[in-house]
Amino acid sequence: MFFAGQINGTTGYEEAACQGLMAGINASRAAKEEEPVVLKRSDAYIGVLIDDLINKGTDEPYRMFTSRAEFRTLLRQDNADFRLTGLGHQVGLASDVRLALMEAKKQKVTEVKKVLADFSIDKEMASQLLEDSGSAQLTEKVRANKLLLRPGIGIKDMMNAMPDLKEQIGHIDPLVLEQVEIQLKYDVYIEKEQELVTKMSSLEGLMIPETFNYDKLTAISTEARQKLSKIKPRTLGQASRISGVNPSDVQILMVYMGR
Repeated sequence: MFFAGQINGTTGYEEAACQGLMAGINASRAAKEEEPVVLKRSDAYIGVLIDDLINKGTDEPYRMFTSRAEFRTLLRQDNADFRLTGLGHQVGLASDVRLALMEAKKQKVTEVKKVLADFSIDKEMASQLLEDSGSAQLTEKVRANKLLLRPGIGIKDMMNAMPDLKEQIGHIDPLVLEQVEIQLKYDVYIEKEQELVTKMSSLEGLMIPETFNYDKLTAISTEARQKLSKIKPRTLGQASRISGVNPSDVQILMVYMGR
């Protein structure tokens, strides 16, 4: 998928192409007097890169690192189609067929997760699998989705050890099974990161007027005041990521905006 793959690019060679793609998208939308497409830091790595270029400038040597992304559990390559195909379709870069394929894949993921949640495994069924993986034997029946959480056990291993399970999901596309396995094994971490995104989004939604006079913020440091005046962040979320602007500065800015 060109849109999802390129916009989620993580190498230095791809980043220039990604920026060019975003510039082209928004140039086209500007010509049609449409709102620009703005990728958040939780949407794609290029969203992180663009945000850092805006807020930190070209003097920041570490802006190109994927480690700059605070939501790397969400920005996985395996889920780029889920994250970005809808947006790609909206701006005309993904066809109806591609959107339908993504939605069908998402539906299959849901179906397989339900099968695993309903499939019961007893001690005898899992005995050899657990022995081979060096995992403790079962003392009672468990659902397949719970057994999958054990280290060293994957969906493929479970299907090989349990013919009944293989009969139900063995025909499913391996990419769908991979997505199911990732979502289930890392569900707790994904959920925590999504909660953090929600909290951060509350700041992203607080717009700073373009005419805001930062010189009146005498309660914040001179460095923070100068950088805010120079960069002119669009939101409190952007302001919070500017080097030299600390959380207390953002709190003061929020108070002044309320006035």
